[in-house]
Amino acid sequence: MSNDWQPIAGADELAVGQMKAFELEGRRLLLVNAEGRLHVIDEMCSHEDYSLALGCIKGSKIKCSLHGSYFDLNTGEALDEPADEPICTYPVKVEDGQVWTRLERG
Repeated sequence: MSNDWQPIAGADELAVGQMKAFELEGRRLLLVNAEGRLHVIDEMCSHEDYSLALGCIKGSKIKCSLHGSYFDLNTGEALDEPADEPICTYPVKVEDGQVWTRLERG
């Protein structure tokens, strides 16, 4: 896994409540703007291989629309069953009009 920061989106690309799926070094990730704060998480739910991009954002949580499990966007923690495994979160920074992340887990 690379520890190098990589640009993934324009700083003003996502409005609050929006998300964008993307791939980085073979990993499927999701950029989420929740309450004006940007998060990068694994795109796929840890319970079933189902895209969280199809879910919804509620506060600082994201809901998997397949079975209704919520995940904390800050920690990746699974907050509701049936999911019991966390998702990975990644560091994010905004610099020079770009959103950056690296694959070091946050």
